[in-house]
Amino acid sequence: MKEIEIKSVLQVYDSFDDLSKDVQDLMKQSIMIRDKAYAPYSQFLVGAAILLENGEVVLGNNQENASYPSGLCAERTAIYHAGANYPGVSIKMMALTAKSLKHKLESPIPPCGACRQAIAEYEQKQDAPIEIYFMGETGKVAKSSSLSNLLPLIFDNSYL
Repeated sequence: MKEIEIKSVLQVYDSFDDLSKDVQDLMKQSIMIRDKAYAPYSQFLVGAAILLENGEVVLGNNQENASYPSGLCAERTAIYHAGANYPGVSIKMMALTAKSLKHKLESPIPPCGACRQAIAEYEQKQDAPIEIYFMGETGKVAKSSSLSNLLPLIFDNSYL
C-alpha cells in the first residue's frame, strides 16, 4: 500500500475590502441576489454571480421546495442559466455568498459537493479554470483559482 497526499491551495482575504474592485462588484451582485433567495425551510440564503468572458454577469440564488430534492442551489441555478443562454461562452469567475437567518456566518462558505461537480463539468468543457470567490455574510473571503482546489479528485467524462 502507498499513501498519497492531496493538497488544496486557497487564498484568503481578511475582508471584502481587500478584494479588487472587479471582484468586489461581482460579490456585491451575489449579495444582492442572495437576499432574494427562496429558502423558507433552511433559512440559508445563497447567492451566485458569474462573470462570463464576454462581460455578461449571470446571477442565481437557491430555490427551495417542500419536496427537498426538487430545490436547487444558487451555484447550479446560475451556471445552468449561463450554459443555456450563453453556450460556448467561457466562465471567468464566480462570486458566492451565504447568509443564515438563524445565526451570523463569518467564515467563507464553499459550494456543496453537487455544485462542485457541476462547476467541474464547466471547467472541463471550457478547458480553462474558473476563479471562485466565496464568503459568508461577513468576514474573510476565500479564493480558489480553480475548482480542482475544492474537488481534487474530480469525476469527469474521461471515466465514461
